[in-house]
Amino acid sequence: MATYKKRGFKKKPFSNKIEEIGQKSATANVFNTLDEGASKTEKWVADNQKYIFGLIGFIAIVVLGYFGYFKYIKEPKEVNSMDSMFVAQRLFEQALDENNDSIYRLSINGNGMKMGFLEIIDKYSGTNASNLSNYYAGISYLKLKDYKNSIKYLSQFNSDDQILSSLAKGSIGDCFVQLDQLEDALDYYEKAIDINTNDYTTAMYLLKAAHVSMELNKNKKSYNYFSRIKSDFPNTVSAENIDVFISKAKALLK
Repeated sequence: MATYKKRGFKKKPFSNKIEEIGQKSATANVFNTLDEGASKTEKWVADNQKYIFGLIGFIAIVVLGYFGYFKYIKEPKEVNSMDSMFVAQRLFEQALDENNDSIYRLSINGNGMKMGFLEIIDKYSGTNASNLSNYYAGISYLKLKDYKNSIKYLSQFNSDDQILSSLAKGSIGDCFVQLDQLEDALDYYEKAIDINTNDYTTAMYLLKAAHVSMELNKNKKSYNYFSRIKSDFPNTVSAENIDVFISKAKALLK
């Protein structure tokens, strides 16, 4: 007689049962550990909730204070400072047009009714108007031949505008030339050159750097600067008579 063998059923060996028990035990241990960790965390939070809420409150105050500062202090200060600078800026432009020393002084110092650049720098420190006033005051002092004050205020000016930055550095170089500090002058002319490749400012300060280099007997550097004007900026005012300067610098190299 044929015997029937049941398919699909297989008795699990004893070792597998041990593994299942072990896995269940390990899982239980994991959950127990998590429960213990959660309990410890809850206890720590409970014990330190005064400090936690204090920290959250402090962060909230800082964030609100930051936005409040910009909304109610910084923005109005910027607007007021630009309004205050309007008259001084107009006087500066008039002084440039007329080459008038008295008007330069008026733009710097004000007239008692309207602020000059120096008062704007002090009263509105940290604003764009204060920063720009450093530039205007520095250029005004340069025109008045007060070179030390010009260097002082131009050195305090910072801008992302490449042309203004280049003019500020180059003007400091001009001041040092007048003070017969040629090494310093060359350093600032080179800084002005490095800021950008604007045809006007770069060519102008290349020419000045070349002449100062020649005065300092740095003839190789002088020759290179003159040559760069010819190759890179041939259509600028600085390129006038450039072949003469190149020949002179070249002769000094021998």
